[in-house]
Amino acid sequence: MTANPETTTRSAAAEDYPMRRAPGCPFDPPPRLRELQAEAPITRVRIWDGSTPWLVTRYDDQRALLADRRISADSGNSHYPYQSPSQKELRRQTQTFLTMDNPEHARLRRTVTAPFSIRRVEALRPAIQAIVDAQLDEMLAGPNPADLVEAFALPVPSRVICELLGVPYADHEFFQAQSRLLVKNDTPPEQALVAQQRLLDYLDELVAAKLAHPGDDLLSELAVRRVATGELTRGEAASIGRLLLIAGHETTANMIALGTLALLHHPERLAELRESDDPALVAGAVEELLRYLTIVATGRRRVALEDIEIGGQTIRAGEGVILATDVGNRDPAAFPDPDRLDLHRSARHHVAFGFGVHQCLGQPLARVELQVVYGTLYRRVPSLRPAVDLDRIPFKHDGFIYGVYELPVTW
Repeated sequence: MTANPETTTRSAAAEDYPMRRAPGCPFDPPPRLRELQAEAPITRVRIWDGSTPWLVTRYDDQRALLADRRISADSGNSHYPYQSPSQKELRRQTQTFLTMDNPEHARLRRTVTAPFSIRRVEALRPAIQAIVDAQLDEMLAGPNPADLVEAFALPVPSRVICELLGVPYADHEFFQAQSRLLVKNDTPPEQALVAQQRLLDYLDELVAAKLAHPGDDLLSELAVRRVATGELTRGEAASIGRLLLIAGHETTANMIALGTLALLHHPERLAELRESDDPALVAGAVEELLRYLTIVATGRRRVALEDIEIGGQTIRAGEGVILATDVGNRDPAAFPDPDRLDLHRSARHHVAFGFGVHQCLGQPLARVELQVVYGTLYRRVPSLRPAVDLDRIPFKHDGFIYGVYELPVTW
């Protein structure tokens, strides 16, 4: 079979993606992305399997495509630009509503929409505050220096999502270990598949237990109102539970630790936050840190269902698309002086949670958790500071959620 000369040429010219961050600049997107945003905002890149999806770097183009019904999130599509070999195998075995299109996406998502409503989540604020306070008490009573990730950033959202779902926190070492394997791009596929199956089996057993003895939690609600009525299978409920358990602690834990580190390296901004009792400033700081850091660092992945003309390019039906929201959130056309961390900026229109029908379901919960954490941690521990230099902190360059593996701090 003769190779298509156009495809061969495009592949040879395409740059590799993901791209490297600049040394000493761990909070900023790779500089090459900023150059592409200015010079070639929709361009081909080459990913791990040699395919050359389109990379979209401008904010307006990203929002337009994420809201376009001609763009598919279905990871079952043969041209879907998977993030890694393990992600390809995982998605082949089990899909969640994150990687489905309507009507299946809407059918499954609506089964868990109500518990993540703003009203329901706001009602959890006192319980989240109690978890944050208790975890800080434990950290302050323990060793100094401490690893903020293990002592605080990881336990807080893990406890919150466990209480919401009805998952025993006593099992946190198990589910955190499986989760770590699933969010790393270099996990061997066979190892990732085992981790995923272990979590699915664990959640399936929990759903079965909730059917027999329901409680006041989301898994019980799924079991009694959805599985028992035939709206969901037990396997579908377990898959939804797995998704919520992983997303519910991994993303927020990384935002707590990375956001804290960014503030520690912007002491004037940290002082503003620490010395203010204005909830509006805290809420604004959360939005600005979400924009500034954008921890979904390897792009939102999609496939074109029809030909789409955008930004002077034609994306053909069947071609893969990567929306680099980390650099989209640094687009000067949407956010003036985008590389400045400005807690007073109106940043809520960021795309850190995505956009369109697949926008993050759990964003109300993440916002409240981060507001409580950022509004409490620095006031209760005013002398908090890094215990090591920035170049000794291990950043997560090997996964599709960015953050730090450890954050040694002292006070």
